[in-house]
Amino acid sequence: MFLPAVHATEGGGSSYPMGAENFMTGAMPPPGFYAQVFAQSYRADRLLDNQGKRAVDDFHLSADVIAPRLIWVTEQKILDGALAFHLNVPLVDLRVEVNDQHQKKTGLGDIIFGPSLGYHYSDKFHAIYALDIFAPTGRYDRGDLANIGRNYWAFEPVAAFSYVDPAGVNADIKIMYDFNLRNNATDYRSGQELHADYSLGWGLGNGWVVGVGGYVYRQTTDDRQDGDRVEDNKGRAVAIGPSIKYASDSGWFVTAKWQKESEVRNRPEGEAYWVKLTIPL
Repeated sequence: MFLPAVHATEGGGSSYPMGAENFMTGAMPPPGFYAQVFAQSYRADRLLDNQGKRAVDDFHLSADVIAPRLIWVTEQKILDGALAFHLNVPLVDLRVEVNDQHQKKTGLGDIIFGPSLGYHYSDKFHAIYALDIFAPTGRYDRGDLANIGRNYWAFEPVAAFSYVDPAGVNADIKIMYDFNLRNNATDYRSGQELHADYSLGWGLGNGWVVGVGGYVYRQTTDDRQDGDRVEDNKGRAVAIGPSIKYASDSGWFVTAKWQKESEVRNRPEGEAYWVKLTIPL
């Protein structure tokens, strides 16, 4: 969604920006239109190999992203779930430096859209089941060091759950599984990916929740290049950091967080700052 494809090859890259969601991720709002804005600032100074060692001596990556998102929760019910649709349009400023080479790109990233069904199992426990589709709308060139698009379609089933208590425990998890199609420019197909964003916090009353959040990521199948398996290239990572949320009486809310990555293999290792604003229209 926001963190673009940054490798000279595609091993370990992802369409979804790990750790993007936290509090309220599984709680669908009432029917209507909603605007969201995600802001991300990601920095990484290490690109790690399959043993967790530096893959290159000198590596620097910075990605600053603003991603407006429109959500439409309809009045229609399917399988007793509230039907909704969303569209996310990331705008990316990407800089990559590897040894003596460096490159900068700005522009539209890969757009995400898809349907979802929302359920309220109780006044505190909620769930959303969805299918997110990643369209290859971002700029891509097989010879470039930095790419803000991945040049292939990806399909991501989603199951998100939230337990919401304004004056107690708040727990959220968004579980995703990615099916990546082939990049026609390189005849490369990235492997399937299992990952989850999570948060755990405590409601202080007056709209405030404080806690921690992050993500867990594992690539489950090998990449393929020209039809052959790419060995020892599966990505993995975990991240954790503090997270805070404020919800107003008028319906808008904002979350802010910082996440530090660890246990990384075949991916950049860094840290991210996130802000998400949600406003009913």
